[in-house]
Amino acid sequence: MDNLTGKILTELREKHGWSKSTVAKKLGLKAMSTYANWEYGLRKPDGEMIVKIAELYGVSTDYLLTGKDKGRPDDDLADDPDLQIAFKAASDFSEEARRQTIDFINYIREKEKQKGRQPKKRDDN
Repeated sequence: MDNLTGKILTELREKHGWSKSTVAKKLGLKAMSTYANWEYGLRKPDGEMIVKIAELYGVSTDYLLTGKDKGRPDDDLADDPDLQIAFKAASDFSEEARRQTIDFINYIREKEKQKGRQPKKRDDN
C-alpha cells in the first residue's frame, strides 16, 4: 500500500510539534490508534476526514493526497513582493487586458529563451 499520505501526515504533525494523541483529539477521534494507522499506512482516512485534516494543518486536500498543492502558486512567486504587486494590480483587469498581459509574458519568455536563458523548471507536472 502506498503510504504517501501517511508520510505527509507524519511530516505535518511533527512540524506542528504535536503528538498523535493531540492530533486525534483535535480531529475528534475516539482512539489515537485510528490516526496512528493512517500515518503507518495501514488505513486511509475517508474523504470527510481528509477535509478536516487539511483544515487542521492549513493545507489543501490535494497536498494531503499527492504531496503537491495544485491550487497554490510556486513559493518563489508567492514570496516575491514585485510579483505580488503585479498580480494585485492585474486582478481587476478586463478579460482583454488579461489576455494581452499573458501574451506579453509569453513574448518576454520567448525573448529570454532566444538569449539562452532558461525558465525555472516547475515540478508540478
